[in-house]
Amino acid sequence: MLAYIIRRVLISIPVLIGSTILVFIMVKLSGDPLEGIKLRNPPPPPATIKLEEHRLGLDQSWPLQYWDWLKGLVLHGNFGQAVQPTENIGADIGSHLWVTVRLVFFSVLIALILAIITGVVSAIRQYSVTDYTATFFGFLFLSMPVFWFAVLLKEAGIWFNRSTGTKTFFTIGDKSPYLPSDTAWAHISDVAGHMVLPTIVLGLAGYAGWTRFTRASMLEVLNSDHVRLARAKGLRSRKVLIRHALRNALIPLTTVTALDIAALLGGAILTEQVFQWNGMGTLFVKALQQKDAHMMMGWLLVSATIVIVFNLIADILYGILDPRIRHA
Repeated sequence: MLAYIIRRVLISIPVLIGSTILVFIMVKLSGDPLEGIKLRNPPPPPATIKLEEHRLGLDQSWPLQYWDWLKGLVLHGNFGQAVQPTENIGADIGSHLWVTVRLVFFSVLIALILAIITGVVSAIRQYSVTDYTATFFGFLFLSMPVFWFAVLLKEAGIWFNRSTGTKTFFTIGDKSPYLPSDTAWAHISDVAGHMVLPTIVLGLAGYAGWTRFTRASMLEVLNSDHVRLARAKGLRSRKVLIRHALRNALIPLTTVTALDIAALLGGAILTEQVFQWNGMGTLFVKALQQKDAHMMMGWLLVSATIVIVFNLIADILYGILDPRIRHA
């Protein structure tokens, strides 16, 4: 297992480097990051522009710019110079990443719990009212774009707050700028309150596809020979369902969940924009607007690493869910 993990990590390194090269070229082709400075009226002195170009490495060739960025990242953990001289790319990614990670984590957790429960119940009670109801809501949330659902839910929260004269749902920001008390519980409850609506949006977006996948996988396993044999041996229905059916049905769901993490990160960008969260989505949009190649490459490097790690975790879980699977 250890050799397999090391091999997967080594294979992931060229993937990460290749993705950063592609993003670097795309950002470079998008325009000049110093365009805003050059278009000022009155224009800045040429010496000022020369200093900014030297600070950002724009006075060098593209291969040399990329090599300097990669060397600084590997040797010193430096993500490079930001277009705005007052910003630190590493610190910005760290602070924004925590905001997005907690949103995606709880969204995935809620989506998996709902998908497994409804998928299993739908498979057991196939073609029943419960199955049709779960199917309807699954297709409903699957057909709704994430940004559209986020806007609807935000407007619903605003309408409810106005109708009741309360502040039940937080619709702006990932936390309140000012709190009546500075206790730990006040901060935790405030952050949790701001997470309710965005978590529902991302959670239901993931749940929609996963519940259909769980249902199909459970139906296939329930009709397999080893489940019929377990029932013929007189095992209890709950034991057959959990140990023999559900455990095997979770293997393909693990693959789909790991692969959909990338889609959820993309959905988090849109959701954060709707609810005005200061997460990785905001950082992504800011890097695009500023044509900041170093910030975009840092953003992609972190996002791609998360996707690779989740896929590695999925491969490891295969051996736990099914002992017959061995990683050579």
